[in-house]
Amino acid sequence: MFNLILFGPPGSGKGTQSENIIAAYGLQHLSTGNLLREEIGNATPLGLEAKRLMDQGQLVPDEVVIGMVRNFIEARSAAKGFLFDGFPRTTAQCVALDALLKENGNEINIVLALEVSEEELVKRLLGRGLTSGRSDDTNETIIRARIKEYHDKTTAVATYYAQFNKVVHVKGEGTVDSIYADLKQEIDHKI
Repeated sequence: MFNLILFGPPGSGKGTQSENIIAAYGLQHLSTGNLLREEIGNATPLGLEAKRLMDQGQLVPDEVVIGMVRNFIEARSAAKGFLFDGFPRTTAQCVALDALLKENGNEINIVLALEVSEEELVKRLLGRGLTSGRSDDTNETIIRARIKEYHDKTTAVATYYAQFNKVVHVKGEGTVDSIYADLKQEIDHKI
């Protein structure tokens, strides 16, 4: 089983590149945002707990998120591997994910971090805001705050996986195809 984490700030092209990687390698896409919406929509015990907390304005605790990730992985036990998108976000989530994968003799094989300049991210997001309907993509102040939050939070995750020599920084500027070629080259080195 091959497992990778794809990191990148908002507007870095994670969504586009996730689709390319999933298509090429047959991995399951695990997005915690989608997972939360699915669990809530299906009214699972974990989904109901998450909804209750979110309705109170609280963050969903790591143990609930990890439980959802466990359910997702266990329901796809025959998968070739997983592409983790938006997870883990904290060192505690890294430790929990590693423990969960280790239960079945698996691990994170590579952490790919898309590197894009802040000015390019702002330009991309403002452009996306013209067609996406997402209000958070139309305000430059909010965009810059999102980018700062991403860097503040993911530094700990990158530091955690760097100690195991699993983090590879990939230039996220250029054509979609050239960026994908660079990502593919890094993945192929690890498979």
